[in-house]
Amino acid sequence: GIGGGAAMDLFGDLRRMNKRQLYYQVLNFAMIVSSALMIWKGLIVVTGSESPIVVVLSGSMEPAFHRGDLLFLTNFHDDPIRAGEIVVFKVEGRDIPIVHRVIKVHEKGNGNIKFLTKGDNNEVDDRGLYKEGQNWLEKKDVVGRARGFLPYVGMVTIIMNDYPKFKYALLAVMGAYVLLKRES
Repeated sequence: GIGGGAAMDLFGDLRRMNKRQLYYQVLNFAMIVSSALMIWKGLIVVTGSESPIVVVLSGSMEPAFHRGDLLFLTNFHDDPIRAGEIVVFKVEGRDIPIVHRVIKVHEKGNGNIKFLTKGDNNEVDDRGLYKEGQNWLEKKDVVGRARGFLPYVGMVTIIMNDYPKFKYALLAVMGAYVLLKRES
C-alpha cells in the first residue's frame, strides 16, 4: 500500500535529518508557540478582555452572527453598556461564554448597571440561562463586547470540538510539517 511506503520515507527522512536540524526545528516550533501566546496576552491587555477572540457556537444570534463566526471583543470598563449592543457574558455554572444582544438596561443612581440579554434568533430573553434567581446581568459578568467579526473562520474550532479525531489529525499534520520543513 502507498500509506506504508510514505510512513517509511518519513522515518527515513527523520533519521537522515541531522540532530542540529532537528533541534533547530524544535526551537522553531517553540518560538511559534510562544509568539502566539505573547500575541494572545498582548491582545488581552490591549482589548481589556480575558478572551479577546471568541467563536460563535450556536445559531441563537442569526442572522447577525452565524455558527463559526469569529468575534473580536473589547471590554473597556469606562464604556457604558447600551441596549442593542452585542455582549459576550459568562454565567455561573456554565463553562462557555454566551454571545447575545443587550435588550434592556437599568442604570441606578450610584452608577451600577443591570441589563438583560437575548439571542436575536431566540423567542425569549436569557433569564432562563442565568443562574437560578438571577434576573439581570452586571458588568462583572461581561467578558467583552463584539467589535468586529470574521465570518465562518471559527468553523475549524467547531469541527475540532465536534470531531476530536479531526483535531488529532490536524495536530499530527502540523507537527510533521514543522519537523520536515526544509530550510530553502
